[in-house]
Amino acid sequence: MALRKTPTAPLHAVQPRAHARDLPGLQQQLADPDPRHRRLAARDLAAFPQAALALGRALAVETDASVREALFNSLGQLSSDEAVQALLPLLRTEDAGLRNGAIEALAAMPQVVAPCMDRLLLDPDADVRIFAVNLLGELRHANVPRWLQQVLRHEAHVNVVAASLEVLAEVGSTADLPALVSVRERFGSDAFIQFAADVAISRIETS
Repeated sequence: MALRKTPTAPLHAVQPRAHARDLPGLQQQLADPDPRHRRLAARDLAAFPQAALALGRALAVETDASVREALFNSLGQLSSDEAVQALLPLLRTEDAGLRNGAIEALAAMPQVVAPCMDRLLLDPDADVRIFAVNLLGELRHANVPRWLQQVLRHEAHVNVVAASLEVLAEVGSTADLPALVSVRERFGSDAFIQFAADVAISRIETS
């Protein structure tokens, strides 16, 4: 029995690009109504160091999850001071997805974000300080122990201290034990801090 040849679908006519693939064209494409076009623009802008500000602005208004992911990925690839400055404002947003994405992207560029950590840990907004501590839990930098010990020794807000204890329970070492003992003394009347510090100390001593 002879085989039938499957008919091929007609070729679609090539559509001209609505935006040029240079920096201005891709920045314009970030506002395209089609999320597929925005995602491609976000991805391609990783090749342009000058695009960090535009990527950050796009993140502030983007609602499509796949486009957001592309924007975060491109900022992480840029790994520049400008990329860090584009991401830091997202630590103040009410959108948990944006905050978590910003923390993940910032954690991917430890050497560039490091100069901002002291300022973040002294931010007037306690929530920002908590998110900075969460970032330290993901950050692979030699100064992470010093920053966390700084929080334990000087931070007054109980929720920020609690966040630091949670991180140290996962990444702490014997070098952190004096700061953990110190925070137990500073918050001697707070049962939760006592408990969290004891958990961190126990995990460090048994690891």
